[in-house]
Amino acid sequence: MPLHVPQAPAPALRTVLTALGSPTAVREARTPSLRSAQGPLTAEHPLPVHVLDHITSTGASSTRLAGWRFLVHCGDRAIAAAETRLTPDGWAFSHFFEGPYITATERALRQAETMPGPYQPRLLSVPALYMLTLWLHGDCGADGTEGRPAATDLLVPLAPAPPGIAAHRPHRVAELLPVLTHRLTPTHVPLLGSPA
Repeated sequence: MPLHVPQAPAPALRTVLTALGSPTAVREARTPSLRSAQGPLTAEHPLPVHVLDHITSTGASSTRLAGWRFLVHCGDRAIAAAETRLTPDGWAFSHFFEGPYITATERALRQAETMPGPYQPRLLSVPALYMLTLWLHGDCGADGTEGRPAATDLLVPLAPAPPGIAAHRPHRVAELLPVLTHRLTPTHVPLLGSPA
């Protein structure tokens, strides 16, 4: 089933295209694959990046939009990503980067295209667990910059995933959220030799 990718704000895309067209921005980027790319670079697969800062005791989560991420392609493969952020003056290019999440995102998007049912893809970051997931939202008409994960939405943890959480295995939010809640809940275990 084709994914219903939300449209990135035009100013966010413009800032990425301007950065890609700037020899200085590309040369100064800390991404060797971007600096050594042969051929034209394109910005594809725009995804809103949401951050899950905390989960409440009832499991309901609140997210905030952190920016838009574009996969930077050279030919038919992604070699880096470009990230934008919202500033008081509007959308601004933030930085280029590379690493395992680039290929993991591409793999998860291909995987999602074979799943039954329509989805709107987003990225969901869980900073406290050093975890990034492809969030497949069931409401394809929703504003991709707003909302919270619905119980029936799917989360696909990207590799590398935290220990005990399988990468590239789709989980319903209702199944994965309790695991994340348990991981994010601090335990108060006294240290040996410390006063109780």
